[in-house]
Formats: sequence, structure tokens, C-alpha cells
Amino acid sequence: MRVNLKSLVLLTALCLASLPTAMVSADNAKPNVLFLAVDDMNDFVGCLDSRPNAITPNIDRLAARGVCFTNGHTAGVFCAPSRAAIFSGQYASTTGCYQTPNYFVHHPEIESLQTSFAKAGYTTLGAGKLFHHPAGAIDQRGWTEFFLRNQFQLEGGWALESWSSDTPVPQPFPASVYNKGKEITGGLFLEWGAVPKDREEEMADTIRANWAVEQLKQKHDKPFFLACGFYAPHYPNYCPQEYFDLYDRDAIETPAFKEDDLADLPDKIRKQRQNRKKVHYDKLVAMGAWKDALHGYLACTSYADAMVGRILDALAASPYADNTIVVLWSDHGYHLGEKGQWGKHTLWERTSNVPFLWAGPGVAKGVRTDVTVSLIDIYPTLVETCDLPAPRQKLEGVSLASTLRQPAGAEDRTVYLPYMNTGEYAVMNRDWRFIHYDDTNRELYNVKDDPHEWNNLASEPQYANVIAELRKSAPTEFADPEPKLNSRRDLVVEGETFRWESGKGNYIPHPKYLPYTDPALRQKQSTERR
Repeated sequence: MRVNLKSLVLLTALCLASLPTAMVSADNAKPNVLFLAVDDMNDFVGCLDSRPNAITPNIDRLAARGVCFTNGHTAGVFCAPSRAAIFSGQYASTTGCYQTPNYFVHHPEIESLQTSFAKAGYTTLGAGKLFHHPAGAIDQRGWTEFFLRNQFQLEGGWALESWSSDTPVPQPFPASVYNKGKEITGGLFLEWGAVPKDREEEMADTIRANWAVEQLKQKHDKPFFLACGFYAPHYPNYCPQEYFDLYDRDAIETPAFKEDDLADLPDKIRKQRQNRKKVHYDKLVAMGAWKDALHGYLACTSYADAMVGRILDALAASPYADNTIVVLWSDHGYHLGEKGQWGKHTLWERTSNVPFLWAGPGVAKGVRTDVTVSLIDIYPTLVETCDLPAPRQKLEGVSLASTLRQPAGAEDRTVYLPYMNTGEYAVMNRDWRFIHYDDTNRELYNVKDDPHEWNNLASEPQYANVIAELRKSAPTEFADPEPKLNSRRDLVVEGETFRWESGKGNYIPHPKYLPYTDPALRQKQSTERR
């Protein structure tokens, strides 16, 4: 049979043209990734059914079309080490980043997550709090574009500066009863309050969400990794009044609490935790402000959810809806009175358990699973699902790709969480949590029967075998802490790049707190920075 070559070429072209674009190009066959991060968001979100329960309809609808891990855990107990672990794929016990984010400074051989996407031919787009953002100390590799909402962010080496002179804050300032009358010169811890609804579009997280929405409206010729990090619900708990109005303050449930909960802690940690309880939790209770503080946190959780919703709506309306994997994660949880604590920096459930959701191609729909997983698993999962080149470093998590396809078939495992000092850690699974400070200072909880971790079983001989088995999931060797960078340094900005050099210390932070108390100055600086 004779074949007309011209006819065959034409027929082939017509067939290819009739196929979806994603099937024509090898690059375009790869899924896009929408990578959404929230800060300090614990497991109060609606789809996790914790108490008190936050109003989070957008995160809940993401869960309804994907896999929601109810037993997902952080890889670091506060922002810097958690995000370093996620973007490097390695624990602090390997990198030394127990309290810092700077794996790329002392381990330049480590290829960041966005670098792996860039090497795979992806367009890489980032905004907001993804990496931990101290001025100048940010892994810049691999980004096609990183959004900066004002010129100062470039001049300041991407310092996040979510709350500064160009963002709206409640008036009078400070707003919470906890800080009322104080002169704020540092952070905004335990500060909450509402900003006017008509100022919402000026808020830093809103600006970041709107930028991500615009990226989804663009035509992309290559697959994209679009990452957007929100600062909410991190303190200060400032958000528009409408999110406070979602809740009846008096009807808010306070978390379960046991008065003598700290009595059975090991000596090394008991006094520290008792002091923290006195300084924050006891003070709030004495003021009658526990529910007020919870109200601020829940309102900001709902605000963060609304920003996530803007992006999910844009994705649904885009041509990328069917070929985009969505990953939503929080860098760690947050105590709001549990065990008398306020904040993170613990090895207990409230710090470690986080919202962790996946949806999109290759992901089961509408499944909640309590299989134990870790944020350290993000990198290897994306390597498998997006066919990324393996990075130079060994990834210490496991790919969740098969679990995402068939959650019911997943076997539980014990995951590891390093603490802030060498050799200190927790390991946990569906049934147990073991916390190790040293061989004489330990905690063990049967979390299946004691979900609030009220009864420390570590000293009871009958659980020695349980402890021995759990310890097998922890390292036996631990890296030394990463050296701290000299505080007397000069920030050098050269075009789109920046670095620190030894010097007298030239960094001038964005004007923060003074403008809050001077409306005229605040308006002037806000205008100048636009």
C-alpha cells in the first residue's frame, strides 16, 4: 500500500491539534502546582473537626475535592526550621538548621524545592511567606519571579514586613487588652483587633492573594509552580471586622485544659513551661481575655481562608483547573491555652499537628485519612508526581504519591520532629508520641486514649519496649547547630540580588510602630511607598 506522505503529515497534525494541549507537549503534560502556605495555623480548621472550630469554607471545599491528612505533622517547631526543612527536604538534624532557615548558606550543595522545579522546565512564581524571611537571608535560587509588594522589600532583601507603615492596623494602637497602654518597640505578640472593611485590599496578605490570582489569569506556555505564602493567622491577629463578625465571642469554646497538666513533665522542661504559663495564659485568664484572644486568632484564620478562596476561585475559572495539583500546608501549629501555653516551640500535638491538604490530578477525592505524615514528605512527593530531577541532596521524607492515589491502602508510620537543640526530638504515629530531651528527661503519651497528652507514661516500666521501638525512627547522629551569622553585618543589594557581608551593621528596617500612633505620618509614608 502506498502512503501519501503529505496526507499523513496533514492527518497527524489534525489529530494532534484535536488533543488537549496537556497531551501534546512533554513539558505541558506535567501538572502545574499551586503551593499555598499559611503561618501558625493549627488544626482548628473546619475539615479537621477540632475544638474550637474555625470557619474555613474554602479550605473545607479543597478538602472535599482532595485528600485531607488529619494526622499531618510539621518538620520544625517554629517558622525558620520548618520552612528550611520543607524547601531543602532535610531535617534540622542533618542541616543544623534547628533555629535558623539558612541551609543554603552553609550547605550550598542543597538544591531548593523551587530549583528542582526550575530544572524541570517549570516557570516558578513566588510571593509572601514561603521561606522564612529575615532580611537578606533568603534562598533566591530558582525563582522566575518573586513578587515584592513595594520597593522597600527589594531594598531590604525581601524582608517580609507584613505589618508596617503601609498596612492598615486598628486604631487606637495597640488594640488588645493584653497590650493596651504599652509602648510597642518589638513584636506584636498577643495583639488582636479589627481593621475597617474598606482597608482589606491594602493588607499585605490580600495584595499577595491578588497577585497570585493575576498569575492564574495569564497564559503560561510552560508548566508552573505558583507558590503563595500568607502571614495570617500569625500575630498580630489583625483582620477586617467582617471576619470577627463571623463569631459570637461568648459562644467560642475554649480548648480542653487540665489544671495540674504540667506536674508530670520531666525536670528539664517543667519549670520553663510553668513560667510560660504564668506569663501568658494565666495573665489572659486573669484579665478575662482568653476568649478575646481566641476570637482574634479564629477571625484571622477565617481571613487567611478567604485569601486562599480567592486563589482557588481563580484556579477553578482558569484553563489550568484540571491539570493543577494544589498543596496547602501550615508551617506548624499553635497553642492557644492547651497545656497552659500560648504559641509554638513545643513538641506536643498542638505545635506539631497542621492542616495538610492535597487535591488535583492523581489525588483521591473527598478523603480524610489519619495516616501519619510529615511536611518533610512534600519535596519527594512533588519529585515523583511532577517528574522532577532528583536533587543533589538525599531527601529525608517519603513520597506520598501512592497514599494520595489510594489513601485507604496506606500503612501508618512513625514520623520524626527535631527540636531546637541537638539531640532533642519527638516521634509520633497514630497511637503514640515519644518526646526525648535526654535519657532521663522524656515524655510518652498514648495519644489514641489520651489525645490531650495529659498523662506522661515515660517513667512507667511497662512502656520501655514501646519507647525502644519508637526511638528507632529517630536519628542516632545529629548535626551541630548551624553557625549564627554575625549580627554586625552590612546588607549589600545588587540589582535583584542581595547578600550579607561583615560590616558595622547598615540595615534599616521598614518603619514599623511609630507610624501607627501618628495618622498623618502613617498616611504620608503609605503614600510614598506605593
